[in-house]
Amino acid sequence: MRKFVLLTFCLMLTMVCAAQEKMKFSPEKFEADMAAYITKEAKLTEDEAKKYFPLLREMHQKQRSLYKKARNFGKEKPATEKACAAAIHERDKLEIEQRQIEQSYHKKMLQVIPASKLYDAIRAEARFHRKMMKGWQRPPMPKPMGKRP
Repeated sequence: MRKFVLLTFCLMLTMVCAAQEKMKFSPEKFEADMAAYITKEAKLTEDEAKKYFPLLREMHQKQRSLYKKARNFGKEKPATEKACAAAIHERDKLEIEQRQIEQSYHKKMLQVIPASKLYDAIRAEARFHRKMMKGWQRPPMPKPMGKRP
């Protein structure tokens, strides 16, 4: 009986550890999954993908630094009206910079893949991100049983 309890405990511990492994975020896996999804949805050839994804990664890296700066604005509200106005203007500048980076990289991408495929790739990336965000949400709480009003 003691061996059975010990074996059951070890099995449960293994299952818990395996479940935690699945929950960890892997940037490499996320990027690989995104590349596969975009390649399929935009119907990119192997050659087009080799040219497109380095540009996409480079664009995301530049935008990420601006995202980090913009994120700091929401942490604490400035104390004065003047400081609030300055924070709003600074955030607007960062968002404009992000769009300018995106626009310049779209021009570069248009030189390596056709416009129709770039259009599809942009839409596929947005769909992929939405799909992933839905997967990261907590499952909905079960509704209570019984009479409804």
